[in-house]
Amino acid sequence: MKINVSRHQIYILLLAIFLFLFVLIFSFAVLIPEGKEYRVERMAFAKERIEYNKYKRFHDETLQKLKDLQSKNRHIITALDRPFLPERFEKQHKGNFSSLKITQIQKADDEGGFSVYEVNTSSQIASPVNFYDFLDALNKGDWIIGVNFPIKFVREGEMINSSFRMKVYENSRDKNDSASGSSAK
Repeated sequence: MKINVSRHQIYILLLAIFLFLFVLIFSFAVLIPEGKEYRVERMAFAKERIEYNKYKRFHDETLQKLKDLQSKNRHIITALDRPFLPERFEKQHKGNFSSLKITQIQKADDEGGFSVYEVNTSSQIASPVNFYDFLDALNKGDWIIGVNFPIKFVREGEMINSSFRMKVYENSRDKNDSASGSSAK
């Protein structure tokens, strides 16, 4: 029994064996190691994405809190940016006092990005209730002001003379940042 195999069939058989060996060698030498590396990279990426999502959620929550606080405290933020004008202050709070005088405006030390001015105030009031109304009005006023102790009350007839020192706070951090930013341009 003689097997009759033509030359073309041998070439096709050799080519098939060569391609089969090439596919095996290629898959074990290149594809399988690349697949393992891909799985490792995919797992690392999944961990990073989880961490990214956690930080993004934290960022979004913090940004929302910031926006809520900014909208809730808009009055305070604008009060920090408003310069202190003694004449306007006297005009605004004259109704709480029979007389109101502001003297010796001095720049005190900067505290945490805020310019602080010390202001001596003398006034005459009809009753201590007027002074407490004035303190309430300060909280709703156009500036951030702290009244420092001691507050001196001296009764003279029907009126009470009072003198106290106030600290007026202005935002100096933004002014310094914008000044240095504009000079850098």
